[in-house]
Amino acid sequence: MTTPAAKSSAEPATKPPATPADPRAATSGPDGALRCPWGLATEDYTAYHDTEWGRPVHGDDALYERLCLEAFQSGLSWLTILRRREGFRTAFAGFEIAEVAAFTDADATRLLADPGIIRNRAKITATLANARVIAGWPEGELDRLIWSYAPEAKRRKAPRTLADVPAVTPESTALAKDLKKRGIRFVGPTTAYALMQACGLVDDHLATCVARGGGGKA
Repeated sequence: MTTPAAKSSAEPATKPPATPADPRAATSGPDGALRCPWGLATEDYTAYHDTEWGRPVHGDDALYERLCLEAFQSGLSWLTILRRREGFRTAFAGFEIAEVAAFTDADATRLLADPGIIRNRAKITATLANARVIAGWPEGELDRLIWSYAPEAKRRKAPRTLADVPAVTPESTALAKDLKKRGIRFVGPTTAYALMQACGLVDDHLATCVARGGGGKA
């Protein structure tokens, strides 16, 4: 599966949650509310789980940011990206597509030396190239394209445990293929599904999780 902590050797929570019979099931946290178990691994994850993950995201710039961050996360834990998110936003001009599309070779060199981000040449190059591609699309096209692959909610059963959450779906495979066909780099079916989860195209909070359906702390 591709929940944010799936690839993470997560740090312990300040107050260890009670361990359920199945460690993949929703877990009661310090406040007594049930959450997806990864959402209790660290305070950073709890805040992200409760207020962002699985909630609908719209707007080309906002979706471009999520697309870029999911690509940077490839091979790393989401916590690594989450804790550098403000550094990424500063380095990439708030992920405003028009601004990043105008970055020069000097900007690429600057980014490779920036300790506030992940200094991976291939990922940085893809981020800049993707901005240039998307900048040539009609306004709203990235939003329309990504959301066109949202599956019908009524066709999806709420996952009972993390074992019920997929890593790839037919929709994410098709989305990745479409993005690549249009010139977008560094996106495969797994990254595309992580994007769909993070941006609310699917709700993969567990059935008994307090944040399912947009709940949690606002």
